[in-house]
Amino acid sequence: MAKQIVEKVKLKYLLGICMPSSKTYASRIQIPVYEYDEYLHMHFKKNNFIYAHDPDRVCKVGDTVLVQNLEEKLTKLITHKVIEVIYPVGDITDPITGKKVAGSVYRDDIAEINKLYGESENAFNYDKAPPKGYLEDKKDFTQKPVYKKYYEDPNDPQPYGV
Repeated sequence: MAKQIVEKVKLKYLLGICMPSSKTYASRIQIPVYEYDEYLHMHFKKNNFIYAHDPDRVCKVGDTVLVQNLEEKLTKLITHKVIEVIYPVGDITDPITGKKVAGSVYRDDIAEINKLYGESENAFNYDKAPPKGYLEDKKDFTQKPVYKKYYEDPNDPQPYGV
């Protein structure tokens, strides 16, 4: 009786930040890695970059995304795929409590403090603010194709060059 060998594929999930990419259906993801220095006995942050397959283009630059490694590489560079967008850019939710955060303070706490001391006329109101992404094609050009800018020419402005 032949013995069947079953290869186990390790599914590895990573959390990273989406960066500008020149690939059409792939996103460039920045993964923070902490390396240990034997001499100083300290960890130092180093950023690794990977390319993740994103056929639906759900990632925008600055989004925090969850990626998973592929069983087989699509190309030499594309080794992962995008599972989901965890935090859209600019809209952070505390994973433990589920509350929205502004800086290092909960938005609910800001509203309570404004009730106690009176709200400033210049204060930003999160409830009346328009949804994220309403400036797309007006001031937000993160969905446009990105390419490397190799030269500076006033006659050729290259608006989406990085």
